[in-house]
Amino acid sequence: MPKIKPTKIFIAAICALAIALTAWYFFKPKQEQTQFITAEVSRGDIENSVLATGVLEATKMVSVGAQVSGQVKKMYVELGDQVKQGQLIAQIDSVRQENELKTAEANIKNQQAQLTVKQANLAKVEAEYKRQQAMYAQDATSKAELESALASYKTAQADITAINAQIEQSRLTLATTKEDLGYTQIVAPMDGTIVAIVTEEGQTVNANQSAPTIVKLAKLDTMTIKAEISEADVMKVEEGQTVYFTTLGNNDKKIYAKLRQVEPAPKSINTESNNSTSSSSSTAVYYNALFDVPNEDGKLRIDMTAQVYIILSEAKNALTVPAAAIQASNRPQRKASADKNTAQKERLADKENNPDRPKRLELTDAEKQLIQDGKASMNMVRVVQSDGSAKPQPVLIGLNNRVTAQVLRGLKQGDKVVIADGSDSSNNAAKRSGGPGMRM
Repeated sequence: MPKIKPTKIFIAAICALAIALTAWYFFKPKQEQTQFITAEVSRGDIENSVLATGVLEATKMVSVGAQVSGQVKKMYVELGDQVKQGQLIAQIDSVRQENELKTAEANIKNQQAQLTVKQANLAKVEAEYKRQQAMYAQDATSKAELESALASYKTAQADITAINAQIEQSRLTLATTKEDLGYTQIVAPMDGTIVAIVTEEGQTVNANQSAPTIVKLAKLDTMTIKAEISEADVMKVEEGQTVYFTTLGNNDKKIYAKLRQVEPAPKSINTESNNSTSSSSSTAVYYNALFDVPNEDGKLRIDMTAQVYIILSEAKNALTVPAAAIQASNRPQRKASADKNTAQKERLADKENNPDRPKRLELTDAEKQLIQDGKASMNMVRVVQSDGSAKPQPVLIGLNNRVTAQVLRGLKQGDKVVIADGSDSSNNAAKRSGGPGMRM
């Protein structure tokens, strides 16, 4: 058997090792780079608002009723008609009122005739009394005759006074019957729109028990929205704040206004009894916030539902990030040192002890004041680097409505911040950040 040379064995071993190294290099498991769900820092508008449900009402609505009883003979308006103040709306049968007017006029004429008779009688007894006075002065008549003439004279005067009082009373009755006759014509008390016809033509109304409503008249050129504010939010809401709403029929159109009033008591106070235990602690309490909007085109209608947003604070064209990217700062912003050299030594010590620790933000006095006032806070985000890694970055956050946050310091437009790590967290991150739009 021929002997194999050691050189050949060595070369073969080298070749085998090279083949093994080559195979391991090409077929070794590749280390996967950590993947992130990210969002880009961008500019946009952000607001913090109180959400409420409201109902549209007419600024002013009047129930036009009848003050006299009778049958509605004629209706002069229809539903939706525009009417002017004083315009005739309905006519109630006026036969009874006309008869009462004629009776009152006849009573006055009768009493005036009686007055004429009594005036003539007064003139007669007055003359007799004067004659008796003259005769008594000449001892031509007795004192009894004189006293009888005086009594007749005073009686005639009293009769005149009484009949004048009766005539005055009859004149008041006449004025009342004229007023009642006028009430048979139902007229509009203001300019507005007929929004309801309660009593139909031919129907009989009885004003003796209650004032029956004929029509409902409303001013629709301006609408009032009553928004129900929960007791948890009512402390944040005040007069003069900007408010806007949308309707179910047009969710895309925002109608803006100013908050006019927040009612001091809940609506339930109108239905509660005087008993101190009438309200239950488990009952939700809502307060009405009122504001007015113009309605020239008439598209807003009574009892429409409004989705109301009362703006507490807002920022226009601000740097924003999804709120899901924000983490609470793991170390608070250190107070400014009175000695600049001491502050510089502290920063150098931080860098030497932990070179990977993110740099501390240098805030202005105005920004520090915002933090003290509770209008801003220090937080952390993770910013994606050029090599694909994520580095913590302190940021100053202003307005935060839990969906989007305003960045005051620490990031620039175009930076990519981490929402969540890995594909396993994608669903939760998407929910926190408001849905699609994030990318791996």
